[in-house]
Amino acid sequence: MDPLYRPLFNRSYTPELYRRYLATLNDKLGPIPFQMAETPLFFTPELRDLLARQASEIVTQLQDPGTLSVLRRNIPAHYDAPGMDVLPNCVQVDFALSPGPEGKLVGKVVELQAFPSLYAMMMFFADAWREVFQTEPGLAKPWTCLIQHSREEGLRIMRETILGGEAPEHVALLDFEPDQQKTAPDFNATRALFGVCTVDATQVIKQGRALFRKDGDRLIPIRRIYNRMVFDELEVKGYELPFKFTDELDVTWASHPNWYWVWSKACLPLLEHPAVPRARLLSELDAAPADLANYVLKPLFSFAGSGVVIDVTPEDLARVPKEQRDRWVLQEKITYAPAIKGPGGVEIKAEVRVMLLRPPAATKLEPLIHLVRLSRGKMLGVDQNRGMDWVGASVGLWPEP
Repeated sequence: MDPLYRPLFNRSYTPELYRRYLATLNDKLGPIPFQMAETPLFFTPELRDLLARQASEIVTQLQDPGTLSVLRRNIPAHYDAPGMDVLPNCVQVDFALSPGPEGKLVGKVVELQAFPSLYAMMMFFADAWREVFQTEPGLAKPWTCLIQHSREEGLRIMRETILGGEAPEHVALLDFEPDQQKTAPDFNATRALFGVCTVDATQVIKQGRALFRKDGDRLIPIRRIYNRMVFDELEVKGYELPFKFTDELDVTWASHPNWYWVWSKACLPLLEHPAVPRARLLSELDAAPADLANYVLKPLFSFAGSGVVIDVTPEDLARVPKEQRDRWVLQEKITYAPAIKGPGGVEIKAEVRVMLLRPPAATKLEPLIHLVRLSRGKMLGVDQNRGMDWVGASVGLWPEP
């Protein structure tokens, strides 16, 4: 826990401060359809740099050609899109903040995914806290959520990654029923910062190899897709798309959809790193481990904690059909530290998503920005924190140099 700004925040906190923060966000992004935490996470430089280094080391391991050849087998044939690049543009590594030596916090990997996240929205979260802190003694600082870059440089990297050299009107943020998505505030933030329109994937128009979006009576060519479509949502809801992922299309992607399958929880059993808990594919187990209570069971390709079993029993393992067991991983349980002590001594757990980006011309992924989720339940999901305060979506902050 940050020894300077956490006590200052706790002394300054009032329900009115929180209301001003929410009002600032609602004014800029529209209604927020998920729970917002009452506090940011104040990073020490030591913890910020540790998580960034660990995320970079893990991503470097995943670039091994032998590892990539194994992981490419996870791409279903009917989703294997042409034109896959040598590295994804967007990668997320989620860390639980866990107890470390000498009372310090360390990161333990919960999961990872080569898929876009809420970059633009985090900028607005940080700016909103920065605005409301201007009236608070000791907190009126130039706060930032960018790990290694100035605001100007961080926005440049985001812009180049998302736009890929195209004019904003030819880039489509593609999702299903985007107005109904809980991530809609990020769509608004992305348009505000980068001029990119959100398009319902089912409403795209295909003509030969070209894709278009409608703007009134105009057909506007889509030359780059900022890909926010989640495959498990496509499968569960049975959306009909006007194109197939296997089609040869005159578009580029951020990130290319194949990376969703290649860099995912399926990587965990192949990683050797102090921050990565032990993990095994269910298909590789002959019998349940004797210490099964120390593991969680996770589907490899799902979002937002869907399908995760925390208190695993042999019956849970037996219920997974044999033909699906290579799509589930048994991962060692992680101990969450009380990373934040809020006003009145309330203890709060935290997960930190290190979000790495790579513009098309760059040769490596850079840790750029954080997303933070706070919890007081067993897990970070909504169901485990229902009815609680001091939980939900947040952002990591530290003063600019």
